[in-house]
Amino acid sequence: MPEGHTLHRLARVHRKHFRGAPVAVSSPQGKFAAGAAEVDGRPLLRAEAHGKHLFHVYDRDLVVHVHLGLFGSFTEGAVPVPPTRGQLRMRMVGEQHWADLRGPTACEVLRDAEVKALRARLGPDPLRRDADPQRAWQRLQRSQAPLAALLMDQRVISGVGNVYRAEILFRHGLDPMLPGRELRREQWDALWADLVALMRDGLRTGRIDTVRPADDPTVTGRAPRRDRHGGEVYVYRRHGQPCLVCGTLLPRVVLAGRNLYWCPTCQPAATGISAAG
Repeated sequence: MPEGHTLHRLARVHRKHFRGAPVAVSSPQGKFAAGAAEVDGRPLLRAEAHGKHLFHVYDRDLVVHVHLGLFGSFTEGAVPVPPTRGQLRMRMVGEQHWADLRGPTACEVLRDAEVKALRARLGPDPLRRDADPQRAWQRLQRSQAPLAALLMDQRVISGVGNVYRAEILFRHGLDPMLPGRELRREQWDALWADLVALMRDGLRTGRIDTVRPADDPTVTGRAPRRDRHGGEVYVYRRHGQPCLVCGTLLPRVVLAGRNLYWCPTCQPAATGISAAG
């Protein structure tokens, strides 16, 4: 599932190519036909993201909401528009650009009140200027759940996925199983600031790089990471390999249905509870 910076990058691209001009919107697959008809031919006023949700605003009460989920994706390019292929949920065509959406979890037209209600259920997004980290802190302080689970809960922080979750915990030496309410305020402030910086970098580059300069392969001489996700990371999907900092072989467990990666040496158990149980 794409992490939050990916949706913000899509919003930026769609603002650049479609904002301020009429957009032809259709649903060749037919599953979004009624919604497409509501916005077809209208100017796109703005595109924005909140966490893993994308919003195309055509009017105050006409907002196309997209959640890519595990399998959704956009493909796009300059006109002319290519022939329709596969299960195409939504096609957008502007004066010089087109965008095709396939396989999303959600693609629907929402009214303004519905958008507000959806966003009210989401935690603060580190990439949004209106983010209030105090809201996330309050949720953390009320929860006995493991910090690793809370960071993936979109009601706590919006936009953080498995990669940012694993990497931010490693960078701050935090036990993944530390109960949320046992996190200290200074630890939270440092974690939030680091998330903002890392996700802004991801928004800028289009990839997730989390290793500090001293641990970069150009400095250490190790081989660059080769992985379809790209980016230099400390622990994500590096199970069975040595930690880049201490050399400990990195484990992997399943927590709340998702793979969790960490270093038991660099992230020692703080409460006598380990992620291995």
